[in-house]
Amino acid sequence: MKIALIGYGKMGKAIDAIATAKGHEVILRIDADSLQLLEKEHLGQADVAIEFTTPENAYHNILKCFDAKVPVVSGTTGWLDKLPEVESICREKGGAFLHTTNFSIGVNIFFEVNKKLAALMATQPQYEVRMEEIHHTQKKDAPSGTAITLAEQLLAQVLRKKNWVNHESSEPAELPIISKRIDPAPGTHSITYTSPIDDITITHTAHSREGFAAGAVVAAEWLKGKTGIFSMKEVLGLQG
Repeated sequence: MKIALIGYGKMGKAIDAIATAKGHEVILRIDADSLQLLEKEHLGQADVAIEFTTPENAYHNILKCFDAKVPVVSGTTGWLDKLPEVESICREKGGAFLHTTNFSIGVNIFFEVNKKLAALMATQPQYEVRMEEIHHTQKKDAPSGTAITLAEQLLAQVLRKKNWVNHESSEPAELPIISKRIDPAPGTHSITYTSPIDDITITHTAHSREGFAAGAVVAAEWLKGKTGIFSMKEVLGLQG
């Protein structure tokens, strides 16, 4: 498989190493100094693009992939207000697009555990709930995209909570997400339900970027040759 890497920071380099070890060919490594490679004559040579850049650039990068008719896997967070527009353009152009806030196989299983626990806790109003996420100091967005996904899953089930906030809160309708930036910290997400008699906590802790990078390569392998809009649920067979 021929891969175009859009974004060649720490995550891009980790993806490069895993993809190469699996026998794939990384034909483009695009960073801020090589943006000319985003044009269709270059991108069009790839079987799939993997995009990990910044919130300011993700939208533009993904549309460039649609123009070049290259399936694109994106893990950039912080720009998702434009996601409906990107999905509409993808359908219009007959493209292939897979976005997730976290490519880790473990995190995607954690998403399913979160939904199940939230459904069970929906009828237990004696439990208050809060979230905490910890990442390295270079992470540009807060709360993390993964934390927002977890929060939205919880809000869909626990209807006494109406919205999330990125600070401590004692408002009954608010779900607090506490964001901490500490080095080194690839990523930890916890959801805690607290009652006067006990606590229930679920936590996912990443030990390195390797899990995220490996999942992105698996997603790219799966997306090659497809048309449509997908998520890691399809890739991992978690639709049920």
